[in-house]
Amino acid sequence: MGAVTQTPSRPTTDVDAIATDYFTERVALSPMEATYLGVPGRDDELDDLSPAGFAAQSELRRRALARLADARPVDEIDEVTVAAMRERLGLHEELYVSGEEERTLNNIASALQAVRDIFDLMPTATDEHWATIGRRMAAVPEAFTGWQETLELAASRGHVAARRQVEACIRQCDDVVSEDGYLRALLGRARTRDGELSETARAALGEGAAEAARAYQDLSRMLRQSLLPRAPEADAVGRERYALHSRDFLGASIDLEETYAWGQEELARIVAEMEATVQRIRPGVDVKEAIAALDADPAYRLTGTDALREWMQEKADEAIAEFADVHFDIPEPVRRIECMIAPTHTGGIYYTGPSEDFERPGRMWWSVPRGVTEFGTWRELTTVYHEGVPGHHLQIAQTVYRKELLNPWRRLMCWTSGHGEGWALYSERLMHELGYLDDPGNYLGMLDGQSLRAARVVLDIGVHCGFEAPAEVGGGQWTYDKAWAFLNAHANMEEGFLRFELDRYLGWPGQAPSYKIGERLWLQIRGELSAREGDAFDLKAFHRRALDIGSVGLDVLRAALAP
Repeated sequence: MGAVTQTPSRPTTDVDAIATDYFTERVALSPMEATYLGVPGRDDELDDLSPAGFAAQSELRRRALARLADARPVDEIDEVTVAAMRERLGLHEELYVSGEEERTLNNIASALQAVRDIFDLMPTATDEHWATIGRRMAAVPEAFTGWQETLELAASRGHVAARRQVEACIRQCDDVVSEDGYLRALLGRARTRDGELSETARAALGEGAAEAARAYQDLSRMLRQSLLPRAPEADAVGRERYALHSRDFLGASIDLEETYAWGQEELARIVAEMEATVQRIRPGVDVKEAIAALDADPAYRLTGTDALREWMQEKADEAIAEFADVHFDIPEPVRRIECMIAPTHTGGIYYTGPSEDFERPGRMWWSVPRGVTEFGTWRELTTVYHEGVPGHHLQIAQTVYRKELLNPWRRLMCWTSGHGEGWALYSERLMHELGYLDDPGNYLGMLDGQSLRAARVVLDIGVHCGFEAPAEVGGGQWTYDKAWAFLNAHANMEEGFLRFELDRYLGWPGQAPSYKIGERLWLQIRGELSAREGDAFDLKAFHRRALDIGSVGLDVLRAALAP
């Protein structure tokens, strides 16, 4: 496959038709994905999470793969579409056949979280919007009943999530319905753009919330009584399962032993760079002391979530204004990003893409832990670049915009973590290259985040594949305590956040390393093209070519950019 270039008014091909049909049928099977992608029409429904629902998704993938077997690409764009669909759909079939889809239960990326999170993406401007939210909440019991059937089926086959993940999900269920939990908070903040809800809308919302609360309570009971007694103590999934998950998140096959060794080398490099940077901040102190000094410095401190949101918005808008038509081609609709304080309190920061018509803009969300009111900009400036421009917002929103180039599946539905998160980490490094992180405090913030990302390459691969632990934690077999000591040594964050992070790595194998490994592969691809093209290599043109391809697997990306 050669490099993809922009093709104005490109006609729809047979390959595009296959991809578009798959997109349309997939959205029909998943009202939640439709909402996530900004496709209206079934916003008061939830997915079929029963075994029959998973089987229907599998049947859809197999039909599309069968049609692709006879497809004849007419250009380079078609070649990428065929390669990307075969890789993505084929891999998801492997996950389904192996039982991985049906057994998924963890603290961050299972149906439990997906059902709750979908409400954050729904419009709230009118009474009807809130009534729709109420109707969708009323559908939670049926969805969770189906999911319980799926989890029971998986358990009957010996596929049960680790005890640590089951316990985390029980706590999350209980938190959603607690006095200060999500549902009560939602009812408390329910307003239209014109003020209070009508009695009819508030009644529908209240009834729906009550049904959702009942569903979370029933799910908590089932997890506690049925799954928890059968849940294995071991967190590790083993090398065979891990290799499958790694391919899923990267869209590439890697040498796990070599990557494990590289992760340790990369971490050592970052630690040395942090120690050198600290001497630029305050000579004679160590990293912990420098961080304490930065946290206490009023120049880097924000107080209150309103100030945090305003600062995020200012920095995101500033990057867009300075980068447009200079370092990147940024279409006009993509020049709008909305920074939000999330209604949850996990401590995470994340991005959600725009709707296809850009009526709902791309959004950067900050989930602030309860009680946290002070924020250090030195630590978080790099995060704004990661989630905004040139990171996720530029990458995702620009792809959504390319209607003249890409079919709906390529623009809206194809997503590979190693491509997306790898690009976002690459973007942080790029901002340093371009001089936006020259301030030593802000640069230390980037390195601090890089330290975490490199540490979890080592931890994630090592724990799940059973490799020998590093000497700094005593070598030998990885244990939870060794994993905690290793993570705590290389991440400067609150214990509650890091405990959640560690549980995430243990329950979502292969995802956390996709950031740093994805960045590595992005840099390799850029280096290979730069070496081939020599003086003719143009960085802005490289970024445009790469982003126009969309979020495909990294092996597909490398082939698509090859001359």
